[in-house]
Amino acid sequence: MKSQKSKVKSYVLRKAIVYGVFLGTIAIVINACQSASEIEMAKYLSNGKDIYQARCQNCHGEKGEGLGELAPPLTDTVFLKLNKQKLACYIKNGVNEPMEIHGKTYHEKMPAFKDLHDIDIAQVTVYITNSFGNKQGMYTYEQVANDLKNCN
Repeated sequence: MKSQKSKVKSYVLRKAIVYGVFLGTIAIVINACQSASEIEMAKYLSNGKDIYQARCQNCHGEKGEGLGELAPPLTDTVFLKLNKQKLACYIKNGVNEPMEIHGKTYHEKMPAFKDLHDIDIAQVTVYITNSFGNKQGMYTYEQVANDLKNCN
């Protein structure tokens, strides 16, 4: 009888291990699969980082910290959220008006980046608004096109 009990325990243990491995594999597969929107967001972030490093980082800093009195930081989540529809205009057309960021007023002009396409502006905006302590989600090139129609 003891050997029968031992066989049953061994069988149950093997089944539990196989079942555990199966569930673990399923969990890994589920976590590895990303939705189409997550993949698109990752592409925007990656491409946006490249654009930021090439076009924005010299003034706004590697970590969005800004450049003294000359260029504002990009760490003010409230400013970015309140002005999200204006960001495309700022990037495409530059800025020549005072801006208050973190309670400090910046007067220096931001250059225009007329050569950037809507997709480039969307990607760099997604990078900026989801980096440096910001988490504002997706911003598509369609939204950029729409926002650019409303530039002052």
